[in-house]
Amino acid sequence: MHSSPADSGESVGEGAQVRAIALLSDAVTHGLPPGTKVDRIDTHAARIFMAGDRAFKMKRAVTYPFFDYATLSQRLDACEAELALNRRTAPSLYLGVGGLVRDGNGPFRLVEQAPVAADGGPDPSVLEYLVTMRRFPQTALLDRMAAGGILSPAIMRDLAATIAEFHESAEPRPNAPGIEEMADLAHTNIREMRKHGTLFDPGTVDRLDVATRQALAAGGDLIDRRRDAGYIRHCHGDLHLRNIVMLDGRPVPFDCVEFGDRIAVTDVLYDLAFLLMDLEHRRLRGHANILFNRYLDLTGDLSGLSLLPLFMSVRAAIRAHLTASAAAGQADADQAAAMRAEAQSYLALANRLLSPPTAQMLAIGGLSGTGKTTLARALAPVLGPAPGAVILRSDALRKSLAGVAEDQALPDSFYGSDHSERTYAEMSGRAGLVLDGHHAVICDAVYARPDQRQAVETVARAAGASFTGLWLVADQAVTLARVARRRGDASDATTAIVRRQAAYDLGDMRWEVIPASGDADETTAIARRHIAR
Repeated sequence: MHSSPADSGESVGEGAQVRAIALLSDAVTHGLPPGTKVDRIDTHAARIFMAGDRAFKMKRAVTYPFFDYATLSQRLDACEAELALNRRTAPSLYLGVGGLVRDGNGPFRLVEQAPVAADGGPDPSVLEYLVTMRRFPQTALLDRMAAGGILSPAIMRDLAATIAEFHESAEPRPNAPGIEEMADLAHTNIREMRKHGTLFDPGTVDRLDVATRQALAAGGDLIDRRRDAGYIRHCHGDLHLRNIVMLDGRPVPFDCVEFGDRIAVTDVLYDLAFLLMDLEHRRLRGHANILFNRYLDLTGDLSGLSLLPLFMSVRAAIRAHLTASAAAGQADADQAAAMRAEAQSYLALANRLLSPPTAQMLAIGGLSGTGKTTLARALAPVLGPAPGAVILRSDALRKSLAGVAEDQALPDSFYGSDHSERTYAEMSGRAGLVLDGHHAVICDAVYARPDQRQAVETVARAAGASFTGLWLVADQAVTLARVARRRGDASDATTAIVRRQAAYDLGDMRWEVIPASGDADETTAIARRHIAR
C-alpha cells in the first residue's frame, strides 16, 4: 500500500467524495455545455460517470471483507491495479489513471492522467483518482445483448477463443491455496445465506450445504493437483456477461477483480464457470455449450470436468447471497421483490447443479454429408450436466493432431490408415477422460468400420457409462448437395469422396439407423427418441 500525508485528509473521507461526485456530475467538468446530461452508474464499489466519449470510474470510500478503499492512497492503489490488470484483456478500453486536480487555489479540473507524489502515493493536488476509460454504449454489453436475444453463436465462439488465450497467458500461481480456498468460499456462501432469515428456505440451504461438502470432499485432491499442474492462475475473477462488451466487433472482457488475490487467483475452470453459470441461469444453455466446447477445443482441458458442477454451484450461491444483500438495500418495493426472487432462483440453481445426470456417451456415425456434426451440436446442450455434452469431432481432432487450423485442408496422406487410427485412438482416449470426469460426451466420426464402432462402445462400457450409437443415412443427392455447400468447415470431404464412400462395406450395423435426408430438426427429434436415458 502507498502511504502519504495526504491520507490524513482523505481518510475522514466522505466529504471529499461528495465534492468529487458533484464535480463529475457537472457537464462543465467534462468540457461539455452546461446542462448536458452526464450518465452515471453506481455499484457497491464504484461510481462511473459517462460524458462524451469517456467514462471515469471513481472508487467509493468503503470497506468490505474483500477490499478496503477508505483512503485516497488505497483508492489510488486500486485504480492503478485495475488499469494494469484490465489491460491484459481490454487495452483499448483502459486509458489511464486520471483525477480531479487543481493548481494552487484554482478550480478543480478533470484530467485523464493524474499526477502522483514522488513516493508513488497521492499527489496533494488531487482530490480524487479515477480510472479513465473509453466509453461504449450500454447496448454493447453482452448481458444486454442476451436480454435482447441477439447474442449469437459466433460471439460465443469468439469469446471462447478470447478467454482461452487469456487463461493461457495468465500468470500461474503454484503457491496459491487450493481446496482450502474453495472450501472457505463455499462455506462463506452458506453462512451469508443464513443471515437472510426466511428469504432462503432453511431446508434448501441445508441441502446445499450437505451437497457442497460432499463435492468438496470428492474434488479436493483434484483441485490441488490442478494447482500443482499450473491451472490456478491470476484470472479475471468476475467473468460474467455484464463484464464483457463488444468492441470493434469482438467480445472483450473487462472490469476484472483488482482487489487482492483471493478472488481472481483461481482455477481457470472456476473462472470460466461464472460465465457458464450466468448463461445457464439465463436459460441459454445452447450458448453455454458452444462456448464450453470451443474453449475445450482450444485448451484441451478435460482433466477438471468433474469439478464443474461444484464450481458452477459455488458461483450461483455467491450470486444468491449478493443479490439478496442488494435487495435489502433497494428502496423500490417492486425491484426489491424481483431481486429477492432472483436470489432464490440462484439458490435453486446452486442445488440443481450439484445433482448432475450420470455420465453417458453418444456416438454419431455416418458417411460424409449425413449431418453428424449438425446433430451433435443440436443434442449436446440436452445431454449430461450443465453446460451439456463435450463434442469430440474426428475432423477437427485430425487437424489439431496435424497442427493446422480447422479450416486448413490436409493432404490426402493425412487420411491414410495410420493417421486415421491415430485420430480414432486419440478420440477414444479423450472420450474416456470426459467420462472419468462424470460428464457426457458425443463422438462424431464416420465410424465406417465395425472395429471402430466396437472400440468407442468399449470405452463407454469400461467407464460404466450408458452408450448409444446412431448411424445416419441420407440420399446421395442430399449428401452431395450438403458437402458442396460447405465453407470454412473442418471436414475435407468432397463430392468425389461422397461418391467413393457409397461403396464402403459397413459390416454388421448394430447402431440405431436414423434417416437424415430431411431437415435438421426432424433428424434431431428422431435421434432423441433413441438416446439412452
